[in-house]
Amino acid sequence: MTTAHDEGKEAVRALLETVRAEGRSALTAPEGKTVADAYGIAVPGEALARDVDEAVLYADRLGGKVVLKIVSPDILHKTDAGGVIVGVQGAAEVRAAFCTIVESAKAYAPDARIHGVQVQQLLPPGQEVIVGAVTDPTFGKVVAFGLGGVLVEVLKDVTFRLAPVTADEATSMLDSIRAAEILRGVRGAPAVDRWALAEQIRRVSQLVSDFPEIAEVDLNPVIATPDGAVAADIRVILADEQPVERRKYSREEILTSMRRLMKPQSVSVIGASNEQGKIGNSVMRNLIDGGFSGEIHPVNPKADDIQGRKAYKSVMDVPGEPDVAIFAIPAKFVASALEEVGRKGIPNAVLIPSGFAETGEHALQAEIVEIAERHGIRLLGPNIYGYYSTWQDLCATFCTPYDVKGGVALTSQSGGIGMAILGFARTTKTGVSAIVGLGNKSDLDEDDLLTWFGEDPNTDCIAMHLEDLKDGRAFVEAARATVPKKPVVVLKAGRTAAGAKAAGSHTGALAGDDAVYDDILRQSGVIRAPGLNEMLEYARALPVLPTPTGDNVVIITGAGGSGVLLSDAIVDNGLRLMEIPDDLDAAFKAFIPPFGAAGNPIDITGGEPPSTYEATIRLGLEDPRIHALVLGYWHTIVTPPMVFAELTARVVEEFRARGIEKPVVASLAGDVEVEEACQYLFERGVVAYPYTTEKPVAALGAKYRWARAAGLLGGGR
Repeated sequence: MTTAHDEGKEAVRALLETVRAEGRSALTAPEGKTVADAYGIAVPGEALARDVDEAVLYADRLGGKVVLKIVSPDILHKTDAGGVIVGVQGAAEVRAAFCTIVESAKAYAPDARIHGVQVQQLLPPGQEVIVGAVTDPTFGKVVAFGLGGVLVEVLKDVTFRLAPVTADEATSMLDSIRAAEILRGVRGAPAVDRWALAEQIRRVSQLVSDFPEIAEVDLNPVIATPDGAVAADIRVILADEQPVERRKYSREEILTSMRRLMKPQSVSVIGASNEQGKIGNSVMRNLIDGGFSGEIHPVNPKADDIQGRKAYKSVMDVPGEPDVAIFAIPAKFVASALEEVGRKGIPNAVLIPSGFAETGEHALQAEIVEIAERHGIRLLGPNIYGYYSTWQDLCATFCTPYDVKGGVALTSQSGGIGMAILGFARTTKTGVSAIVGLGNKSDLDEDDLLTWFGEDPNTDCIAMHLEDLKDGRAFVEAARATVPKKPVVVLKAGRTAAGAKAAGSHTGALAGDDAVYDDILRQSGVIRAPGLNEMLEYARALPVLPTPTGDNVVIITGAGGSGVLLSDAIVDNGLRLMEIPDDLDAAFKAFIPPFGAAGNPIDITGGEPPSTYEATIRLGLEDPRIHALVLGYWHTIVTPPMVFAELTARVVEEFRARGIEKPVVASLAGDVEVEEACQYLFERGVVAYPYTTEKPVAALGAKYRWARAAGLLGGGR
């Protein structure tokens, strides 16, 4: 049975084929009207006038004031050509406007083909907004929404979602811009018809999803009123070419190959060496010294023995079926060796060497990808430092070893960032499940690793440094499957890069790379870190903090100044200070001196003994209306740092044993002794930092963002 949607699709398909056949990439206004009608996108009444008399006739039929617009396949930006006149009424005005528009267009583009002038109803006053869609190089079809006029041009107050969107997702976009309150009505102005506006968004998103050849759609402006939402103008631009489809792997295929990569029983090192200073030597030493219990097979045609292990002339001579081949040979030799790896049936190749696409050798990288796909090999790299899988005692890298096991999985696209990760983990005694370099990402990338770490029982939190995503939609799919189970933290490099490419529409110009990344990562439940240190600190802190069960946050501080700064940090991180009820206020007052202050923050003052800290912390943990505690400690001789740390850890552990777990973070201000106290607290489940009020609250905010995204606090994504 043919539906109205099917009929609309066929009408649009026929129209687009005609436009393509004429060698055009932009639809004219009447063609845009055809598309809008086919998809139920509300536009004003209009008609195409081919001469002055038709313009007068159509204006009279429409009634009231009208808008006249030039119609030419060669003039994309009508306003620039003087091709738009608004508010025309009566035969004389229509005749004059028609002539003026045509003359202006001919002066602007003498060779332009002019089909006529569009006569369109003048829409009533309302709130101008922009609705559009673009083809993002990372995420594909993306729908956009923002306020129109100066707000969108200057402030770029726009929000993005993957297309197609559901009705609920479209409605959520109305609340995601900074000026969302304007749509609800301010200073006596009525609220707009939210359903009608959301429908415009949803229908545009469906249009671009149905037709990948549409590069951009621009409804600008859409006039939103209490009675509806109508697009005054629709612009549709076709793509010059379609992107090459990336090879897809099923979830089971990814998990099967990743399991052999991250939990191998046998590895071969191609280019293993006895010569110190060689990468092949360092990889062998790290594998052996790291305690890897599986088989290690060095491959070197010029050696019989490497570091006490029998060496093989070729990987074809290696016994059994290795799970991983680690390459430590120059780039120019990789292709031929990879052919042998393929014939041997080894499913994973870890390509440490550089000298591929990062140096302009795109053909060489394409060659190894072709070889790998032909043989069913998954490639990690090239141009990487290797990888660590600590629970397997696997240190497959030429960098320093690391063996502190824990629940944090860390990945980086950059070798330098990878080493920063390693140093941070060692300094902070952070236990990791894996550290993985991705480099050029010729094959394996973040969505493969995220799929694996999401299922890995040894991983509790995933943190990823990335410069780009090869397949943004695959990453979002993997993130949405993982976030309900464990937090995902992302540091996206290139945040300030100029992302807006030359675009044929208003929406296209607004869709800077980072703006799209920011919205879509947030919608997928990922916690975006503003910098490297924040990414590492979130990764370290999130597994330590219990999941909050509500939004009520209470500050207990020994210093009023810290209380103010902690309150600011609460607001900055989207958290909510609890309004203390009278009975709880009185309970806190019973423990603090008269010159202290209850309320929130609760200021116990700096001269109080350990018993005051302990009593107020106990009360904060005991009362079920309080969901998280932020502690502000001030170093005094009355309550030294380690005394504060020990009592806090003891009380938290006591309540944990009783089944009462709440996130507790602490800011310690004082002399250098507070550093040891913070480390002590961190190791015992209290996220604590010296010399800062921002870091502990930021970590708490990240935990709350994850809890909401995972559906554990309400609010969803």
